[in-house]
Amino acid sequence: MMRQHDFDTPVERRNTNCVKWDCEEAQGAIPMWVADMDFRVAQPIIDALMRRVEHGVFGYTQVPQAYYDAVVRWFETRHRWHIDSEWMIYTTGVVPALSAVIKALTLPGDKVLIQTPVYNCFFSSVRNNGCQVEENPLIYEDGTYHIDFNDLECKAADSKTRLLVLCNPHNPAGRVWTSEELQRVNDICQRNGVKVVSDEIHCELVMPGYRFTPFASVSQECLDNSITLNSPSKSFNIAGLQTANIICNDSRVRERIDRAININEICDINPFGVEALMAAYNESGWWIDQLCAYLKDNYEALKTYMADHLPEVRVTTLEGTYLVWLDIRSLGITSDEATEQLLKEGKVLVNSGTMYGERAGEGFIRVNIACPRQQLMLALESMCKVLSQ
Repeated sequence: MMRQHDFDTPVERRNTNCVKWDCEEAQGAIPMWVADMDFRVAQPIIDALMRRVEHGVFGYTQVPQAYYDAVVRWFETRHRWHIDSEWMIYTTGVVPALSAVIKALTLPGDKVLIQTPVYNCFFSSVRNNGCQVEENPLIYEDGTYHIDFNDLECKAADSKTRLLVLCNPHNPAGRVWTSEELQRVNDICQRNGVKVVSDEIHCELVMPGYRFTPFASVSQECLDNSITLNSPSKSFNIAGLQTANIICNDSRVRERIDRAININEICDINPFGVEALMAAYNESGWWIDQLCAYLKDNYEALKTYMADHLPEVRVTTLEGTYLVWLDIRSLGITSDEATEQLLKEGKVLVNSGTMYGERAGEGFIRVNIACPRQQLMLALESMCKVLSQ
């Protein structure tokens, strides 16, 4: 019998040292900001963690072959991408992984391309390694985003450009890049000697009707010219367990990354992350399927409510992730002003678009819809009242 998960029943998260609910800004507010979900995780993950807890000893952890096997099997069956377990390096998270890859493959002063508006930690990871952020702004039209390939060609040709950090699926633009788009990105980058670092942390969070394609699975050329960063943390709501993987088929590049990981002291992961990953990939595919269907319904509910109560705000098409990008430019206020107003007057905490690029994100806000529908509707009611004044 197919298991069913209850996504509707709220889980009390206040007073649990939860960043999302217990931060100072969220006091008395509905938090619709940071990218974690207000859902209990899949029962097989809970069961695996309980078994590990019952053992009672939590010393240094050796990652077993079963961990690698779980990753290989998941991506083979779920995404038609064959990974050799020797290509994998485990670490504590995708952001630390990104910083290690940048450290390994650049020198201070080099340029790293990012496609704005994009996840704010891309900016800090580049700058913390002494490199320059070079923006390849996405093109926004008709409620969705496209890659500016002409601009990418121009900036990749700069002799100081070493890497492109790709977000696939894209946060916060909501795009799930097609294999044709990914191949074209690689053609430009490879021709100009630019490596692609593909952050695929949201890869399971894809709306029905769309298909996620791992960058490295598109062609041999894409595999050879890329480093993939992935983790079950976002998709299975286990970010606090701090486990991620770097996948690279080039042994020489892997050695450099491994050295950077050790320099940054992020080479050990905790025993609970190991158990959670295996339970997620081996036993919880059904939960992801139900989650994506629920998120799709939340997105449709948001679109309908906004169209009925605040049609001036355009809802960007959501192909992947649970982070909805709202175009508020017609309201005549800045992203920061809207965010402050929503918190102060509406008691709803969202992200200002300027977090994801001062120019590319201005005029937008980001809303996390990974919550029970009742909570979503309460937040939307409050948001529309405030923004319609």
